[in-house]
Amino acid sequence: MSLLEVQGVSKQFGGLRAVHRVSFGLNQGEILGLIGPNGAGKTTLFHVVSGFLAPDEGRVTYAGEDLAGLRPHDVCARGMVRTFQVARPFLRLSVLENVVVGALERVSHRRQAVAIAEEVLALTGLADKASAPGHGLTLPDRKRLELARALATGPKLLLLDEVMAGLTPTETARLIELIRTVHARGVTVLLIEHVMKAVMSLSQRILVLSYGELIAAGRPEEIVRNPQVIEAYLGEDFGNGAEAEEPPGA
Repeated sequence: MSLLEVQGVSKQFGGLRAVHRVSFGLNQGEILGLIGPNGAGKTTLFHVVSGFLAPDEGRVTYAGEDLAGLRPHDVCARGMVRTFQVARPFLRLSVLENVVVGALERVSHRRQAVAIAEEVLALTGLADKASAPGHGLTLPDRKRLELARALATGPKLLLLDEVMAGLTPTETARLIELIRTVHARGVTVLLIEHVMKAVMSLSQRILVLSYGELIAAGRPEEIVRNPQVIEAYLGEDFGNGAEAEEPPGA
């Protein structure tokens, strides 16, 4: 069953064509990867899908509803929520209070929000840092907090924008397992990622953007053999141990 439909979406900034006539569907219960070089239009596409930008052309449909005109908090209230490349916690709030803010998008009473936040912090491995201030967190913990705030809203569809960026291999492996756990709880996932080990191990299908256009779509084993993807993004050395790292120029 298709949960998200993107049909002919285009977005331009002055003379820059960021996204051009991109179409794809995302099935309920799926993990779909979105890859491509820097500047390919991936984050712009996320902005359009999640309501932060209006498309110049095309439409986005979520759970059968056209999202045209809806603001990000309206989209969030319907069950689609996103993270951002750069985690920006509320620096003066504690970790728990940061997640409570997310939970209050879902419930109206603080007591309920705190209960949700505590459950999410346990899930994401941040329970022991609940009282720590947001400004004191390491990069891995900020990444987890960004994910925790999103999960606290109770999403049906989670859009992850480079949650692995800057992490060590060990930290990346832990976050991969966390995403698997979240997915196993019934959350559909669309992720932008340059860490190919994560993309290949998590995704059931992968989309590839280059210069704003969708140049390939398929299963991971198809994508890594696609000559156009190799030329545009992965590089000729991919497959000789490079799949565990970021592609050249990512």
